[in-house]
Amino acid sequence: MSKVIFLDVDGTLIDYEAKTPASAKKAVDLARANGHRVYICTGCSKAEVLQRDLPELDGMIGANGGYVEDHDTVVMHQSLTKEQTKRVVDWCHERNIGLILECNSGRYVDDLFLEQGPDAFARYREGKGAVNVSREDQAKRIREQFFIANGEDLYRSDVNKISFVLRTYQDHLDSKEEFCDMVANTWGGKGELAIFGDLGPAGITKKTAIEKLLAYIGADREDTISFGDAKIDLSMFEQCAYNVAMGNGGKEIKEAADYITSDVNDDGIYNAFRHLGLID
Repeated sequence: MSKVIFLDVDGTLIDYEAKTPASAKKAVDLARANGHRVYICTGCSKAEVLQRDLPELDGMIGANGGYVEDHDTVVMHQSLTKEQTKRVVDWCHERNIGLILECNSGRYVDDLFLEQGPDAFARYREGKGAVNVSREDQAKRIREQFFIANGEDLYRSDVNKISFVLRTYQDHLDSKEEFCDMVANTWGGKGELAIFGDLGPAGITKKTAIEKLLAYIGADREDTISFGDAKIDLSMFEQCAYNVAMGNGGKEIKEAADYITSDVNDDGIYNAFRHLGLID
């Protein structure tokens, strides 16, 4: 029986250096050759996904569920309104917080993020196990991979979600109270450490996106398998019949898993695919 497989990206399919292990690419290629469908299910928007060196896939769920694609056909796309984006941008600037506008056309950052982003990204990578992370390299990466925008250019109508640097966890709690018409999450380092907050359209989760994709391709929930490493993946676990946590994953995702594989850089995807009989 062919399966529909959903893979988180960061910390699951790729490591925290944004590299896909060769064994993971091999596992995905072999699984698809065996008739299984493989999709990524990620918080990243399409522009960021296109910057990654990923194996060939059957489609993607991006922006934590806000964008659904099957073989280049857009199944669903829900973004923030221009007014919602403006409210969040103004709120962040009142608090002197740098932000990222995540769109399918690219990722847009302001001058505040140019100041705060290098340290935030370095702490993110260090928290995931990277060593000797250079703030200067992170600053260079931001300028190479992000567009810089300020003023009214930030008031966009095509924003899938907005990430922002957390000065303290209270910024996230305040965002939940201030923007009750949106979904508030956090993401970050080891053990679910919150380094960034993010805000996206209400009612959008990885779970709801998987439901829409399964309905579109005519697949059953009983044939689904998901892979994740963080708390944000719990909604994906709720929708799928069988769930795998990465060895490098957080406590909550491991407790919710049916199976725990090895770390992302210790052939975690390949080992789990073999364990589940998806590949020989």
